[in-house]
Amino acid sequence: MPIKIPNELPAFKTLENENVFMMTEERAIHQDIRPLRIAIVNIMPTKIETETQLLRLLGNSPLQVEIELIQMASHVSKNTSADHLLKFYKTFDDIKHERFDGLIITGAPVELMPFEEVTYWDELCAIMDWAKTNVYSTLYICWGSQAGLYYKYGIDKQLLPKKLSGVYWHERLDFRHPLTRGFDDVFLAPHSRYTETPVKEIRKIDELMILAESEEAGAFIIADKDCRNIFISGHAEYSRHTLMKEYERDVAKGINPDIPCNYFPNNDTTKEPQFLWRSHANMLYYNWLNHIVYLHTPYDLSEL
Repeated sequence: MPIKIPNELPAFKTLENENVFMMTEERAIHQDIRPLRIAIVNIMPTKIETETQLLRLLGNSPLQVEIELIQMASHVSKNTSADHLLKFYKTFDDIKHERFDGLIITGAPVELMPFEEVTYWDELCAIMDWAKTNVYSTLYICWGSQAGLYYKYGIDKQLLPKKLSGVYWHERLDFRHPLTRGFDDVFLAPHSRYTETPVKEIRKIDELMILAESEEAGAFIIADKDCRNIFISGHAEYSRHTLMKEYERDVAKGINPDIPCNYFPNNDTTKEPQFLWRSHANMLYYNWLNHIVYLHTPYDLSEL
């Protein structure tokens, strides 16, 4: 089954050209099935790009998926037009009385700030509290995963010696877990951050499992015992050129960044970046939708 999104959303044309299986709202109402309801709290500055990346992965499933895009009411986006947000996004107040099969909380470029100093921290905490009773499974990405681990378990992030940027090798630690079903023993995934949640602190929490980790990038996939909360420290959703754009942005700012690891062929920044993580990114989101959300969410969401 396809992903169901408004046909005027900018991502629609991009994904249509990539032959991602989608469905317009008009066509979906004629199908006699209940779609999975997935809310995306998008706090990335490049909202349209992030929408497209996540919808690309959520569309790679035999299930019909209905998307609700959520913005922070307590933060004014500087990089996305007000028209786009007004047309395609809701606020937490708009949806707080609804229930969803799944929730995605994205990363945000605020990791060098203490959590409590982020302008929308209180609103994000309210969303995480609401999700306990109104969402079956929540997927936290990058800074979102750090925020979730801090708020729920008190594990603070720590500053790295320098920015972690590139595509890193990871080891699958649990061969039987549904989230890593079909994964190779080792696989590649992108990271882009200045901070990390220490592995040793995660291992102190009996409720948490590290399902995949990297010697260089640390814990990558972390989940609680029933997969109601899943924390992804990197950016499996990144497209081929995202790290390149970030690198070029940092160069333009005079930051003098390192070349992203395992990304440009022979570290030659004039060459096309290698897309080495696409299959496992698709598998991660496929497993989440099919083996966690679809199999375990009540058909009647009022029973959550």
